[in-house]
Amino acid sequence: MKRTLYAPEHEAFRRTVRDFIAREAAPYIHDWERAGQVPRSVFKGLAGIGALGFGIPEEYGGTGPAGYRFQAVIHEEVALAAASIGHHHVNTGVVLPYLLGLANEEQRARWLPGCAAGDILLAIAMTEPGTGSDLAGIRTAAVRSADGGHYVLNGAKTFITGGAVADLVLVVCRTAPYDPANRRAGLSILCVESGSEGFTVGRKADKIGRHSMDTAELSFAEVRVPVANLLGEEGGAFAQLSRNLPRERLSIGVAGVAQARAALRFTTEYVTGRRVFGSRVADFQNTKFVLAGCEAEFRAAEALADRGVELDEAGELTAADAARIKLFGTEVAGRVVDACLQLHGGYGYMTEYPIARLYADTRVSRIYGGTSEVMRSIIAKDLGL
Repeated sequence: MKRTLYAPEHEAFRRTVRDFIAREAAPYIHDWERAGQVPRSVFKGLAGIGALGFGIPEEYGGTGPAGYRFQAVIHEEVALAAASIGHHHVNTGVVLPYLLGLANEEQRARWLPGCAAGDILLAIAMTEPGTGSDLAGIRTAAVRSADGGHYVLNGAKTFITGGAVADLVLVVCRTAPYDPANRRAGLSILCVESGSEGFTVGRKADKIGRHSMDTAELSFAEVRVPVANLLGEEGGAFAQLSRNLPRERLSIGVAGVAQARAALRFTTEYVTGRRVFGSRVADFQNTKFVLAGCEAEFRAAEALADRGVELDEAGELTAADAARIKLFGTEVAGRVVDACLQLHGGYGYMTEYPIARLYADTRVSRIYGGTSEVMRSIIAKDLGL
């Protein structure tokens, strides 16, 4: 099925990204997985090819207006190389849009040049122990000082992607007392700089996969955060988060499709070269049927994700459509990667083979950014159920 998503400028960018990954990322993936993160030099390199400043005005060192197609290209190339560039997709595709949409002029001048240059890495801290996907249940709290010059922040966050390496963490917290009658009220976003007194990076999670991308626990004990670091309107975070979540869920769906595409390529190459009982594994009818079914599912997910990217760039992506893309894209990725690993036999369980890493890395996509069950709830609500 012919794709029409990409224009020549996207394909030119793809070649640049592919060369960068082959040179600066793919050879080091095992080292980075053992270290639990990628070096900061990787982000500096990404800045050098224009892959960090999407949407950042040129006067701040960014690329200026740029649609999501460019970030979709990166998802595809990283997956096809069985590589990693750390938490780039969270830094650039998920967190940066909050600064672009909510930061005032002083904040933009203070933070955006560093974001574009790779000097300021970003993370967003929403999830707390015991809250999971229930953002309205957040208990981390910030109280404004008597002189009005700063907030005093206390609380804890968990499962924070990039939390251990981020220079600026967008912390979702309560700046007004919890109101059972309106659980969504009183939430704000405070930008907390690494090194702030009382801000501690705790345990790094020992995950099943995504070993080169840190996932950390964060704690805040009497952290003084300047009022100048309030992002957007005080008490308006729930609406702010709701506006940005569709893009985050789109990105996870797009990444899932990229992982399914990569799994099919790895497996087609493997079964073509592997011989069993005197025949290529590719020659067995079961192999053909399994891969044909996987390819049909992948193409359907690809078409849905491509349409989502188009809607996002047009400013028309709805929360329900983003939920559909995330749900279908990640569920398809799970089925395709699992089936492809099975065709590798015992070798598919060995981490030296990219399909094994892909299997471990893909599983979490049905959990983070809102579980598949939450996505189904959103879609059901859109159906009037």
